[in-house]
Amino acid sequence: MIPTSFIDNPEDTQYSPAERTAVASRSTWVSVCVNLVLTVLQISIGILSKSQGLIADGIHTLSDLVADFVVLFASHHSKKDADQDHPYGHQRFETAASLVLGLLLLAVGAGMLWAAVLKLEYPELVPQVHVIALWAAGGALVAKETLFRYMLSNAKRIKSSMLVANAWHARSDAASSLVVGIGIIGNLAGYPILDPIAALIVGFMVARMGWEFGWDALHDLMDRAVNEQEVEAIHSTLIGTPGVSGVHDVRTRKMGDMIVVDAHIEVDATLSVEAGHDIAVEARARVMQRHRVLNLMTHVDPWKRPDMDHASKSPVLS
Repeated sequence: MIPTSFIDNPEDTQYSPAERTAVASRSTWVSVCVNLVLTVLQISIGILSKSQGLIADGIHTLSDLVADFVVLFASHHSKKDADQDHPYGHQRFETAASLVLGLLLLAVGAGMLWAAVLKLEYPELVPQVHVIALWAAGGALVAKETLFRYMLSNAKRIKSSMLVANAWHARSDAASSLVVGIGIIGNLAGYPILDPIAALIVGFMVARMGWEFGWDALHDLMDRAVNEQEVEAIHSTLIGTPGVSGVHDVRTRKMGDMIVVDAHIEVDATLSVEAGHDIAVEARARVMQRHRVLNLMTHVDPWKRPDMDHASKSPVLS
């Protein structure tokens, strides 16, 4: 399973929407430039060197390029302010983009698998590749691994699941370049069949990644909760608010890369309604300042000290 958890510190400083958009845009444009160059080189060299594996890897890189533009499009629309039809904003545009990206990868992977299977039906027709294909695969491997580390670092910094998905897409392309390189080496060593086998493996990797991204995005669209670590961190922030005596029924759901939270907080039953409301407002402000929370809805429950509860019951018991 591809790692999708990127919350290093649940109480990390929250970036503003404008800052998150700027970082995502800059990272993605770097990816666009790298993928554009690699796509042209891999496909053209793959055709000239007669390497199906390298051509498949180039198509994978082309899907990266398309994915980059999907990210840019989603990043632009997700930063729109809330309106009457979308009172919580447009953050789920990123989740929808991740679903589209997953479906895209699934389709590309299926196509690559089909092309490789057709080649394997007639292994005697598989040509020997030129050594330049090996150099192209090695260069692509280095470029993609470097791009992956750069994009993942930025994704963790701004906590963007969409950017994480795109970064791991780059890592999958690095892995596919490694597989293609091994296939080319086998082809050059006198085993031509290894080149289409490498293309087959790459197709499977792409399809599997597309399924995982699409499945995760689908769950997020169905109001999946955040992980237990972040729920516990939000609970700790609430219980640490002055005047809050207890916290229960903390429920979360993802809204893009943000979180919508419902929670019950307990306050002293002897306080006035206004005082209880002020405590709830303070608890909400603390949570939204320390966590990726878009909105927190609090329900205030009365809490009685054990000694008061005992005292109120003693006349009845007597």
